[in-house]
Amino acid sequence: MISNQTIQLAKKVCNYLKMDQKLETVDCILVLGSYDERVAKRGAELYLQGYAPLLVFSGGMAELIAKEDWHEAEADHFKKIALKMGVPEKDILVENKSANTGENILFTQKLFKQKNIDPQSFIVVQKPYMERRAYATFKKHWPEKKVLVTSPQLAFEDYPCPGHTLERIINIAVGDMQRVKVYAEKGYQIFQEIPEDVWQAYEQLVEMGYTEHLIKE
Repeated sequence: MISNQTIQLAKKVCNYLKMDQKLETVDCILVLGSYDERVAKRGAELYLQGYAPLLVFSGGMAELIAKEDWHEAEADHFKKIALKMGVPEKDILVENKSANTGENILFTQKLFKQKNIDPQSFIVVQKPYMERRAYATFKKHWPEKKVLVTSPQLAFEDYPCPGHTLERIINIAVGDMQRVKVYAEKGYQIFQEIPEDVWQAYEQLVEMGYTEHLIKE
């Protein structure tokens, strides 16, 4: 049983990681691969609502996916979801080799060059607690483009999904919080200011043992 204190600390971290940007129409919706099918559905919904004429899925067989009962790349799996929802195949592109957020962006750039297209504005779709890192990584690799980030519209309590308990979600979010700081220092993404109370909440969660997805600094 996860204590109320732990939940409040996790909410503070996740509320920081979720940017809650107001969306507007763009040239391209870029959906980053994930174990959570709700990310694919969010991207497809935005296309169907007219936010962009092009829907791109990016993601290969990442570590978390390899542990699931999936036998195909994230992007290929997500494309099938979008097609079932009514997105025309002609408006979908797939990049299915990337294994991390940086590669999502870099490999998508290569795909666009191959297709001879050059979208200027994007909505990037990820899980709620990965919004900020997705934004920071995109701006590092594609600073001249306009980008907004979004995610499935969920309350914190609804983040868990099949195969991913709340405890596992907290572990992943703590790992993402660490990466916001460490990856900026390593030059993988742009710097973003972290409020002191958010960092303290992160440190408390680490002390409580939520360390499964931390990287060695």
